[in-house]
Amino acid sequence: MATLRLNLVKDLSRHLRSGHPWVFRDALAPIPKLPAGAIVDVVDRGRFVARGYYDPSSAIAVRILTREVGETIDGAFFRRRVAAAVALRERFLQNEEAKTNAYRLLHGEGDGLPGVIVDLYGGVAVLKLYSEGLAPHRAALVEALKANLPSLTSVLGRDEVREGDADTARRAPGKVLWGAPVEELLTIEEHGVRLLVDCLRGQKTGLFLDQRENRRLVRELSRGRSVLNCFSYTGGFSVNAALGGAERVMSVDLDADAIALCRRNFKENGLAAERHDFLAADVHEVLHSFAAREKQFDLIILDPPAYAKSQRAVEAALDGYASLNRAAMKLLAPGGILCTASCTARVSPDAFLSTVKEAAAKDGLIFQVLHERFQPPDHPVLLQFPEGRYLKFYVLARLA
Repeated sequence: MATLRLNLVKDLSRHLRSGHPWVFRDALAPIPKLPAGAIVDVVDRGRFVARGYYDPSSAIAVRILTREVGETIDGAFFRRRVAAAVALRERFLQNEEAKTNAYRLLHGEGDGLPGVIVDLYGGVAVLKLYSEGLAPHRAALVEALKANLPSLTSVLGRDEVREGDADTARRAPGKVLWGAPVEELLTIEEHGVRLLVDCLRGQKTGLFLDQRENRRLVRELSRGRSVLNCFSYTGGFSVNAALGGAERVMSVDLDADAIALCRRNFKENGLAAERHDFLAADVHEVLHSFAAREKQFDLIILDPPAYAKSQRAVEAALDGYASLNRAAMKLLAPGGILCTASCTARVSPDAFLSTVKEAAAKDGLIFQVLHERFQPPDHPVLLQFPEGRYLKFYVLARLA
């Protein structure tokens, strides 16, 4: 059966041919009723531009899979894309194979499979789909993972969108799509650090793998310092700080279950948890409480959740970053280090750094930029898709 053709009504053919993977609904002529996941050709005045899958519930009507008119979207296509992703990771992670067994295997648009995320935790692949249009292709993706990963033991599904109440859906546990049952907590290694991960119910796929290299950097910066880790989740930064020789680490997160797992991760690495502090509380309230008591730290880590999930929320997000960073700066000892992050794609690196700079200026504080980092190679960004560059991580030193 011939692939349905959708006509562009905006002059985007060059934009799409150059590599951008999204076609918004308002860029297309009226679309007939199509099932989620239908493979469609995007055409410009009858000429083929690209081929992708259709999403009936998103403003992004088509996500591009190929620009080759002769390439069929089938099981072999998905196997090829997964094989290319595996080869890329093998090149970049080959020196860490013995010490790191958790990384992102498929990074959506960055690996030519828009909306598809796969994180690998040892032999368990966690598949997360960010588009209704991917549901019909789920089985093909699972088969592609099995074909390219000989040591795979399980594929776990953690879709972002499920039927029912949205809040309940986000907390819904993962479902085994193939293979052996998945343990409630998996033990992985990251640069030699052992971490317990809840892939079934934890945030995203269980661990924020994009901060892997930054966690190792914090280990190198922590010797002899008092450390405050805000939004600590299950303690990846905290454990690394303690292993790096921090005198004392305080981990703060609103999620009591995450804090409990943070404490367990200390013990998992032979660290005396009783020598450190674990607090299930609102970070903003804790920062203001510490400021009132004139408490100080030598190293503070800010890794908050995304503050802007839509373009309309960007201004409020920048205000939130300004308030958060200013509150943390008040607690930083002279000569101390602030590690501050943003995972909001809609906030540019320049906008984020400018906001942090203004927060410092309000209290007359001067900072040196020691490190400016983005997401690691297993989270690749297409040159033609700057929207994929979401993670910003700055290490700043306060001048005494």
